[in-house]
Amino acid sequence: MANYLVSGAAGFIGSKVCDVLLSEGHSVLGVDNLNDAYDIRLKQWRLAQLQDREQFSYAQKDIRDLPALEDLHADHGSFDGIINLAARAGVRASTEDPWIFFSTNVTGTLNLLELCRRHSIPKFVLASTSSIYGADAPLPTPETADSSHPLQPYAASKKAAEVLCHSYHYLYGLDVTVFRYFTVYGPAGRPDMVMFRFLQWIAEGKQVRLNGDGEQTRGFTYLDDIARGTVLGLKPVGFEIINLGGHEVISMNDMIEILEEYLGRKAQIKHFPAHPADMLANQADVEKAGNLLGWEPAISLHEGIRRMVDWYMQERSWASQVLTP
Repeated sequence: MANYLVSGAAGFIGSKVCDVLLSEGHSVLGVDNLNDAYDIRLKQWRLAQLQDREQFSYAQKDIRDLPALEDLHADHGSFDGIINLAARAGVRASTEDPWIFFSTNVTGTLNLLELCRRHSIPKFVLASTSSIYGADAPLPTPETADSSHPLQPYAASKKAAEVLCHSYHYLYGLDVTVFRYFTVYGPAGRPDMVMFRFLQWIAEGKQVRLNGDGEQTRGFTYLDDIARGTVLGLKPVGFEIINLGGHEVISMNDMIEILEEYLGRKAQIKHFPAHPADMLANQADVEKAGNLLGWEPAISLHEGIRRMVDWYMQERSWASQVLTP
């Protein structure tokens, strides 16, 4: 079995990737600075699901701090790979404070790449985003689509991280898998993302704030599918950029109807102007993930939403209080 460092281990995707790795018998050092980018209770809940697991250890460190990462390597020995899931995420938030996005997503990635170079860690996996494809992407979107015209600092920071990875692959032979995730949802999701927000607002009888007319669409991907694909990406590939995305596309209006069905109550919708940082549509072409990794999404949208609603109702005593911007 292997030994991996997973940054962003208390994050939405990072915690599930740790879970998958541990279930496969690997050792995992989870690193997370537990920042307050969103309600810390979600991060604490996710971390609590991991901390009693054998072969899991945790360090509250910031990937922007290279000396701290060097100390972790000295304390925990060599790693077989690094999965970088630590990031400042969110297209709208990045327009308010782009500096924190670049320091985490670019400098943090650089520090982890340097750790690989200095200590001959052979494998690096980077979490990137479908937001990188910008406004005019073909649907479904292949990896060959233009990614040079991002619409927000968040996507721009991820593009910078991707090209840094390529430079380390070219110069030092580092094996790199870059995943461009399409809209991810599931239990204990990020509260700044539409699925969690709408679920909480409808369940608690709050006003649902809907930007635009609700006909904008997303190819949602269930968390477990994303985590499974990420772990598959640990295989040697040289340098590859790979989409991971859902097989079902749905509008915001239709998603609200499904949530209403499972929650048994109607949404109180108020429309607001469309946000300029938002893409009107996304849908992944995942043929490459199938060919290279043998991956395809398995959880249907209805099943995934049902699981998310079940989790919320089970954890409602505190999840209902989570701050949703």
